[in-house]
Amino acid sequence: MIIEPPPLSLYLHLPWCVRKCPYCDFNSHTLRDASDRDRYVDALLRDIEKEAQRAGGRPLHSIFMGGGTPSLFSASQVQRILDGVRANFALRADTEVTMEANPGTVECDAPAGYRDAGVNRISVGAQSFSDTSLQVLGRIHSAADIERAVNDIRGAGFDNFNIDLMYALPGQDAAAALQDIERAAALGPSHISWYQLTLEPNTVFHARPPEGLPGDDAVWEIQEQGQARLADLGFEQYEVSAYARDGRHCRHNLNYWSFGDYLAAGAGAHGKVTDGDDILRYTKPANPLMYMQCIEQGAEFVAPQPVEGADRVFEYMLNALRLGAGFAETDFEKRTGLSAEVLQQALSSLAARELLMQPEKGHWRPTMLGKRFLNDLQASFLQD
Repeated sequence: MIIEPPPLSLYLHLPWCVRKCPYCDFNSHTLRDASDRDRYVDALLRDIEKEAQRAGGRPLHSIFMGGGTPSLFSASQVQRILDGVRANFALRADTEVTMEANPGTVECDAPAGYRDAGVNRISVGAQSFSDTSLQVLGRIHSAADIERAVNDIRGAGFDNFNIDLMYALPGQDAAAALQDIERAAALGPSHISWYQLTLEPNTVFHARPPEGLPGDDAVWEIQEQGQARLADLGFEQYEVSAYARDGRHCRHNLNYWSFGDYLAAGAGAHGKVTDGDDILRYTKPANPLMYMQCIEQGAEFVAPQPVEGADRVFEYMLNALRLGAGFAETDFEKRTGLSAEVLQQALSSLAARELLMQPEKGHWRPTMLGKRFLNDLQASFLQD
C-alpha cells in the first residue's frame, strides 16, 4: 500500500536547565556558561536549514520548543530561532508554536517578548501547587511563582496555554491531588497535562526512590477521582495524560500519537519522516557540546534507520492506543502502508478479553479495563 504523507511537525530541543530534577529522564543538562546559548542558537539555525531539505516543501503543522527549559533562552534568541524556521519552511496560517516554560525561569524575558517572537502556545511546568511536593521533586519554583508566571502569560495575550501537573507524588493522597487540579484550573488554562510520577531508569529517583510513594490502589483512586474532577471542570480527556477545554488539543502531540511525521533539530532530538514507501527514524547527538561541534565542523550525523513492518505495527499501536478515541483501520493503513489484516488476530483476541472495543466497524478504542492495563494492551502488538 502507498503511504499518504501525514502532517509534518518540527521539534526543537533546547537542552539546558537551571538544575536537573531527580525524576527527569529527558536529555537535559545543567547550564554552566550563559555564553553557550548564543553558540547553541547558531548551531540550531544551521541544523534547521538542513532539516528543511527533508520537508520537501511540506508545510509545518506545528512547532514545539522543548527541553530542558526553553524559557532559559531570551526572547531575542527565540526570535532568531523562529525567524530561521520561517525562512526555511512553509508555515500554515494556523501553525501551532509551543514553547515550554518553567515558572522559575519564565522571567528570563517577559512572556510578551516570546509572543512577539511568534510563540502562540506556552506549556508551564508547574508539576504541583504544594510547596512541600515541589521541594521533594527538586523544583526551583514555588506555588506563588506558578500563579505569578501564569498571570504574566495571560497578561501577555496568551489564551492557549497548558499547565503540567504530576500525581502519585510522595506523601500525596487523592485530596491533595485534587487540590492541585483545582488550583491549576482556577488559573484558566486551555489544557492540563496530568500524568503519573514514574521512576524512570537512569534517574536519581530510580536509584534512590523517595519515601512515601502511594501504592497501586491509592494511585488508581487518585487517577479515577482526578479524571472525574477534570471532566466536571470541562476538560476532555483525549489522551492518557492530556485534557483540553473547548477542543484546544495540543496539535503537536496529537501528531505524534497519530503516527505523523516530525523533523528534529537540537541536541538529542528524535525525528520520523515518511519518504515514499519508507519510514525513517533518526536522532541527533545528545551531548550539547558534541552536537554544537558536529554542526560547526559540518560532520554527518548517524544515517536515518528504516522502520520495518513489525516495528511499524508496534510503534503505531504504541501511540494510537493512548488516544481516547482510539484509531481507525483505514488510518493505520494510510500511516503505515500495511494492510489492517495484520492486526485482526490481535484485535479479536483483545476484544474477547474486553481490553478493546469496536464502537463501529473498522474503528477500535481501549475499554476502561484496557486503559487501566494500557502497557499490557500495547505490548500485545510486539512481535518476537
